[in-house]
Amino acid sequence: MASQNGHQNGHKHHQLIHVLMVSFPGQGHVNPLLRLGKRMASEGLLVTFVTTEDFGVGLRKANDSISAEPVPMGDGFIRFEFIDDELPDDEPMRRDLDRYLPHLESVGRRWVPDTLTRMAGEGRPVSCLINNSFIPWVTDVAEELGLPCAVLWPQSCASFMIHYYFYHKLVKFPTENALDVDTEIPTLPLLKWDEIPTFLHPATPYPFLGRAVLGQFKNINKAFCILMDTYYELEDESIDFTMKLLSPTPVRPIGPLYKKAVVGSDRVRADSFRADTECLKWLDGRPDGSVVYISFGTVVYLKQEQVDELAAGLEAAGVSFLWVIKPPHPDMSTVHHTLPEGFLDRVGDKGKIISFSPQEKVLAHPAVACFMTHCGWNSSMEAITSGVPLIAFPQWGDQVTDAKFLCDVFGMGAQLCRGEQDKRIITREEVENCLREATFGPKATEMKKNALKWKTGALKAIADGGSSDLNFRSYMDEIRKRSETVLANGNGH
Repeated sequence: MASQNGHQNGHKHHQLIHVLMVSFPGQGHVNPLLRLGKRMASEGLLVTFVTTEDFGVGLRKANDSISAEPVPMGDGFIRFEFIDDELPDDEPMRRDLDRYLPHLESVGRRWVPDTLTRMAGEGRPVSCLINNSFIPWVTDVAEELGLPCAVLWPQSCASFMIHYYFYHKLVKFPTENALDVDTEIPTLPLLKWDEIPTFLHPATPYPFLGRAVLGQFKNINKAFCILMDTYYELEDESIDFTMKLLSPTPVRPIGPLYKKAVVGSDRVRADSFRADTECLKWLDGRPDGSVVYISFGTVVYLKQEQVDELAAGLEAAGVSFLWVIKPPHPDMSTVHHTLPEGFLDRVGDKGKIISFSPQEKVLAHPAVACFMTHCGWNSSMEAITSGVPLIAFPQWGDQVTDAKFLCDVFGMGAQLCRGEQDKRIITREEVENCLREATFGPKATEMKKNALKWKTGALKAIADGGSSDLNFRSYMDEIRKRSETVLANGNGH
């Protein structure tokens, strides 16, 4: 019977509209694009998800559903292929985007057309491409092959506008001669020099990351649609303004992508490591609204001195906490963080340390009072949609901009740190005071009230007939219409 079902599935997915998604190999890029892919597959499409073989190694280790075999997802299927970037395993170029991105483009520009030709020969021609930031060449390849292409922007609409205005030199930004210039962009609050994405600031040690993000704006108008993992009610004025800015290319906020239930979705995840689900049992034993959850994402790695101050501040505040202390990336020349001597004995059952977290489930747990976060957009959207107030501890990139909005615009965060431009260690006294402010008293109450307001808005947006739901349905209609035209013209690849 199983083989018969497999045969039926094999026959069925050859009949479906086939979409190829290509993602930059980074957790913050893969996660939202895969969420979109699963959602599209569930609507009756065959989705082939592509990233580099180097990144795929970790995905396959953590998840045995990551394979070339189509996995049922709602009414459709999702499968995976990986680009061999033709570099040795220990190649340092992968950490130098100024060198790696052009290399990946040269490999990818050969790989994508060859793969599309092979898939067409297998009886499942691709009729649409989708990519995310850092790899805008996918849009050019689609145009060269006569295929429609959509782009998923993985940050906020506000961040999109800032990068757009910077790229087109439409307003003043900090320069080498004026490092502390404020930036004024329509519909956004006045942004101080340390509130714009740090990679755009002349003082950044990572200018190559700024160049990588800005690459997407060279050909953004070639996409038939710009998708955003946000929702209209959260950034309505900025979204309206961006729609006028990019007209006639539609901008469609379809988030929060992670929240929309898809049958079979849990089978296929983009985690590079298996999460510690035992922590959920520990949370079950805590009173509602009593635990501070601490996690700084997959990339941020704090200095040991900062970890010491955080630990001391937590201990002094006396709050219960669940703290994700991940091992350093193998590429980093650093040792695993340690905690102050006797710290775990002194906090006892009030604290729990884990290496990898099932974050979506943790944030949805009633025991969690607030979330100390690096303010990456994926984590921010998960917190907003879960109604969890934040302690903002941004480091770089759009994190500092997200922190500004979470604290000053959305009113659901307390700012503990201003990012790498601070150039200092946040003291234990500051940590203690911020923890108290975010968990007890009038500020905590106000933050929780605002967080719940945004949660309600997010859930309405993705519900049937909500703004994100309608945007997604319009986008899917467009995919089907354009795919039919492509295939009718015999142009499927």
